[in-house]
Amino acid sequence: MAERTQRSITVDAPSTRVMDVIADFDAYPTWVSAAKSVEVLATGADGRAERVKFVLDAGMVKDTYELSYQWAPDGSSVSWELVSGDMQKSQTGSYSLSDNADGGTEVTYELAVDLNIPMIGLFKRKAEKVITDTALKELKKRVEG
Repeated sequence: MAERTQRSITVDAPSTRVMDVIADFDAYPTWVSAAKSVEVLATGADGRAERVKFVLDAGMVKDTYELSYQWAPDGSSVSWELVSGDMQKSQTGSYSLSDNADGGTEVTYELAVDLNIPMIGLFKRKAEKVITDTALKELKKRVEG
């Protein structure tokens, strides 16, 4: 796959709290501005979502897609990949959490998206940057709020 966009933010909360918010897909429409609906389609033996369907509306970008999730047993990360999508032909991403000495968490978000429509790499990276920046800011606000 093509290069990935990576962004980080520090959240003033322990990593377990951050991961609980990331894993609570049912609540996404209340704090993720572009999420119109989110539905967990399958869960694993640990109770975490394995397949999730998203309906997003971010103004000019609207999409319905399913992601498959893999959760690190120690709670330090989650990664996903696209199962199917209307506008996307591939998506891979991850959140990695690292505890700070002050009790906060460094959250790193990596994302790579390929669309079914041609897009110049520069514009694609810029879109990924906006997506990752927005996601991290919304996550920080939700966890700290």
